[in-house]
Amino acid sequence: MLSLAFLGVFLFFYPMIIDNYNHLPNPASEYDKKVIAFCKKWLSQEQTFILKTSGSTGEPKPITLTRTQMEASAVLTGKTFCLTKGDVALVCLNVDYIAGTMMLVRGMVLGLKLIIVPPSNNPLGAISNEAIDFAAFVPLQLQSILESQHQAQIDTLNKMKAIIVGGAATNNQLAEQIQQLSVPVYSTYGMTETVSHIAIKKLNGSNSNAHFCVLEGVKIGIDERSCLNIVAAATNFELIQTNDLVEILPDNQFKLTGRYDNIINSGGVKIQLEKVENIFEPYLKPLNINRFFAFGIPDDRLGQKLILVVETDKLSDDIKRTLLEKVKNDLDIYQVPKNIFTIFSFSETPTGKIDKKATIKRLNL
Repeated sequence: MLSLAFLGVFLFFYPMIIDNYNHLPNPASEYDKKVIAFCKKWLSQEQTFILKTSGSTGEPKPITLTRTQMEASAVLTGKTFCLTKGDVALVCLNVDYIAGTMMLVRGMVLGLKLIIVPPSNNPLGAISNEAIDFAAFVPLQLQSILESQHQAQIDTLNKMKAIIVGGAATNNQLAEQIQQLSVPVYSTYGMTETVSHIAIKKLNGSNSNAHFCVLEGVKIGIDERSCLNIVAAATNFELIQTNDLVEILPDNQFKLTGRYDNIINSGGVKIQLEKVENIFEPYLKPLNINRFFAFGIPDDRLGQKLILVVETDKLSDDIKRTLLEKVKNDLDIYQVPKNIFTIFSFSETPTGKIDKKATIKRLNL
């Protein structure tokens, strides 16, 4: 099988385009073969599909979704972003997982023309002179495009009807960069079990929003832990219980505050890891550190010891001490990490999310 790195170069010249579902193109690569295989299954009226979860919060597991669920999700996306037959959509997310798969389904259900390239940091580098109406990116992809300062690529973005960004949180730096775009950009909330997104948050423009707005027909609630649950046509009207901590707000909105499984107990004190990360972000930005995470590792005395892991090849002991001193003004003493560790590059899941457990394992702590 050809590597994705090679495919990215190969498809720089030959992105696959599907604009006639009665006559699918011949696959030119191993990645193309996966795309065509799924499209053929869908067009043959297959009723169930097995997809894998992303593995960002645990071991990837298979999820069985029905055709009806996936069609409902595709129709809702089309209605939300005013997509119509003949519109052009960019498929640049891994089709082994729900985000990429649903771009294919949207194409077939809504009658979209699809431009398909394998996942890469800058998928627009594989395309030239193609007008695109809709695209879904992970944050790293959109950030890479914006940081390239390639005017033709920026123009391509701005001609779209809408851009959705999901799979990971949008950091403050990317949120600021998005403000230069005139195209509406939305952060999405969803998962394999909800068949992609069930809520969106507009990130730019005069009507941007600080909170997620639930899409039409989706009902939400919380359990005794204040974790979100969801019922929608895309869930087959079954309740999906998440581990995402939220605050339910008026007008079908919610504020995402963290994950229940991202709370550690250190010496009897419960610490929400997202809170620690949010405090560190403005101090790490001037150091050009965009990716980092707080984590709890086993400790004989505390049970779990709080640490911070940053993606960089150099961070002096003096800078580490300075960072820890600065955050003492914003965090309780128990919420200040005991150590800061550096690693040149984080391990990632197949969908491009940070694999925290694999990264920690490489640190040999």
